[in-house]
Amino acid sequence: MKKYLIVGLGNIGVEYVNTRHNIGFKALDFFARKESLSFETVKLGALAEYKFKGRTFLLLKPNTYMNLSGKAVKYWLDKENIPVENLFVITDDLNLSFGTVRIKPKGSDGGHNGLKNINLILNTNQYARFRFGISDQFKKGQQVDYVLGDWDEEETGKLPERLELASEIIKSFGTAGLENTMNAFNGK
Repeated sequence: MKKYLIVGLGNIGVEYVNTRHNIGFKALDFFARKESLSFETVKLGALAEYKFKGRTFLLLKPNTYMNLSGKAVKYWLDKENIPVENLFVITDDLNLSFGTVRIKPKGSDGGHNGLKNINLILNTNQYARFRFGISDQFKKGQQVDYVLGDWDEEETGKLPERLELASEIIKSFGTAGLENTMNAFNGK
């Protein structure tokens, strides 16, 4: 049975639950609710397992805080013997309009500290990532407050539909493959 590690990036703690930076956690929480899964606290994170079409998806929310996400990612890749090509990291992206989806097979960290740490710990940037646009509607010098700020009312209203799309993307990554998933969902 093929295994996939789906990592949603975020920060632990109630103060971060509805922040833009936690879209990775939010996407996995939505997926888990939809599929009636529950997360179990495990080493370096919270993990849920989903079996679908002969595949096992391990949904991981690292509890290492964003800037140290690589430690949890490496641990679970190694523990479950999952090849890096079956890793899919969900993260926020300031350079994309709210809700815009960009799936890539590899790439730079784009200034994102979670991706920066994963690249460093894995010693590669050759893994799939799912960037969720949070836009860049902040004043100069306010980036940290913006990404760690809560979704506004309009964004909150649109999130369920975007999270539904994220669930489809997660399933597609494991069943249709990265290339087909990129072709089907990029720009949506």
